[in-house]
Amino acid sequence: MKKILILSYLLWGSVCFGQTSGTGINELTPEQKLHLGSQTGTIRVDGLNGVNNGYNGGEVGMTYPVYVDSNGDLTLEISATENSDGYDPWTTTGINGTVTIPAGGPNDGYETVEILDIPLTVTRPVIVELKYSLSMEVFADPAFTIIKDAYARQITNFFTLNDPILTSTVRRYGQSSKCYFNNNDAVTNPAASPDAATGFIYNSGTTYISLPVGTHTLRFYGTVSSGFSDQNTHIKFAGGPDAIFVRIY
Repeated sequence: MKKILILSYLLWGSVCFGQTSGTGINELTPEQKLHLGSQTGTIRVDGLNGVNNGYNGGEVGMTYPVYVDSNGDLTLEISATENSDGYDPWTTTGINGTVTIPAGGPNDGYETVEILDIPLTVTRPVIVELKYSLSMEVFADPAFTIIKDAYARQITNFFTLNDPILTSTVRRYGQSSKCYFNNNDAVTNPAASPDAATGFIYNSGTTYISLPVGTHTLRFYGTVSSGFSDQNTHIKFAGGPDAIFVRIY
C-alpha cells in the first residue's frame, strides 16, 4: 500500500512540473510550452494532410506552406488583403479607367491617370506582395476609332507608395509596358479603312514593397506615350478580365 502511495505522488509531481514549466517530448528540461527534444523528429497534424485538407495538394514528396490565422490556428489556406481569384476586380465604370492624348494641349505625347488606390494601415513593419494583370485597348480617340497612323504608342502600368505626384524622383514599383504599332495602307491612302487588329492586350507585374508602421496608400497608374509627335491616342483600361493580389507578410 505504501508503494502505491509513493508511485502516485511521483506521477502527480511529474504532471505538475509539465504544467508549470512546459511539456517535453524526449526532453527532460523543456525550454518552451511544447519542446520536441529530437534531432530527427517532427510533428504530424492529420487535419493538414492530403486526405483531410483540400488545401493540401496531396502529392507525395511535395511540401506546402503552413500559415497562422488571427486565432493562432495552423492552416494551409492563403488569405490576402486583396485576392481576385475567380472574379474580375476592375471595371471601367468602377475605376478611372481611360487616358487620352492630347489632354489639354501638347505634353510631349505623354499622359497619365490614377487607376485606383489601396489604403493600408499597419502596426508593425511589413512587406506587401502585389501582383496584377490589367487589360487595355488602344484607340485613336474616345469614340474608339481604330488607329490608322504608323506611330507607336507605349502603355505602362505601375504602383507608387504614398506620393501621388509623378516626378522622376518618385519610385515606381511593378512596372510593365506594351508597345502598340499599326502600319497599314491607310497611311499612304487616307481613304482606306483601318485594318489594325483589335482586342485586349495585357500588362502584368509583381513587386514587393516594404512598409513602416503607419497609414499608407498604394497608387496604381496607367500611362500612354506617343512620343514628341503627340499623336491622338485613347487607352481604355480594365475592359477585359483582370486580376489583382495583395498580401502582407
